[in-house]
Amino acid sequence: MNSVPDLKTTFSQLIATPSISALEVEQDMSNQGVIDLLHTWFGDLGFQCKVQPVANSRAKHNLIASFGAGSGGLLLAGHTDTVPFDEGRWSQDPFTLTEKDNRWYGLGTCDMKGFFALILEALKDMPLQNFKRPLHILASADEETTMNGAKAFAEAKSISPDYAIIGEPTSLKPVYMHKGHLTQGIRVTGRSGHSSDPAKGLNAIEIMHQVMGQLLKLKQHLADNYREEAFSVPYPTMNFGHVHGGDAANRICGCCDLHIDIRPLPGLALEELEQLVLNYLEPISSQHPGSIQVAPLYPGAEPFAGKAESSWSQLVAELSASAPEVVNYATEAPYISKLGCQTLVLGPGSIEQAHQPDEFLDTAYLKQTVELLKKLIYHACIK
Repeated sequence: MNSVPDLKTTFSQLIATPSISALEVEQDMSNQGVIDLLHTWFGDLGFQCKVQPVANSRAKHNLIASFGAGSGGLLLAGHTDTVPFDEGRWSQDPFTLTEKDNRWYGLGTCDMKGFFALILEALKDMPLQNFKRPLHILASADEETTMNGAKAFAEAKSISPDYAIIGEPTSLKPVYMHKGHLTQGIRVTGRSGHSSDPAKGLNAIEIMHQVMGQLLKLKQHLADNYREEAFSVPYPTMNFGHVHGGDAANRICGCCDLHIDIRPLPGLALEELEQLVLNYLEPISSQHPGSIQVAPLYPGAEPFAGKAESSWSQLVAELSASAPEVVNYATEAPYISKLGCQTLVLGPGSIEQAHQPDEFLDTAYLKQTVELLKKLIYHACIK
């Protein structure tokens, strides 16, 4: 007999435990409260739980809970953190689970602390004593910022499951491939001066004009040379999202900043993409030594590619009654797949609710998710 609370109670306690992940230190929070709850609940079910500190984080931790020994089996993975919330734009307290119009509202309901509550609910009446292969639960840190939790766990290779499910909100449709994400800040440093004598200065806006021209050539190169028809936008995209330079019309601009966003396809690693940016800017850098600096705005995420025709993709497609598909957002999948497991992203709720005020999970997903998780666990660990 286990002592894990009912589904609504576990959901409520997870939502009531803030675990915001942010690059800014004043907004960043510990995930320890969520880790403690999960440690207690999975421990009460008989799982062996290990809490692992995450390097290069602000005292964050991963939790790995395992039932059964040996290799193979199934990994169910999710992240313990949420994004910050928009003060004043929520209709109710983001840290109170609120039921209204067949929806459960709260920060993390669909993205994605609620996934752990649904795993616990699925396990309550499963015959754990009949497991032939292990079941692992990973609760990771800092997915919303650096993904350092998943990266550290993948590097450690402490488990070797056959299969993995990452419970991001996909409307319970299996996702086998997604793009990556790279953001970079490009700064041009010139020499300011009086606009009446341009030769005495170096106009950073004019140099940035050349930089943007080279980047547009790179944008075309990416579109011409990388293609994957499964995506709705079947090539890597580049967006100029922010540009600012100068302070007065009668001064030569001494500094200009540009922020860009690139979404690479599988097969184009972030390191390779970063080098491409530098290569295309090299002619300008050579002409104006030391004037161009390129740096990441925040850590990027690698693209991910599984196989729609793999045995796991086909089984999950059959059990979920949904064909494997691709998405444009990024997840922990490229890092989890380094464990050597067939990896899919699949979870309750819609990505449209993620990172939004009044985030919610439609209650229709509750029973559907629990039943699907039971089937996945049965096929991977018992059958």
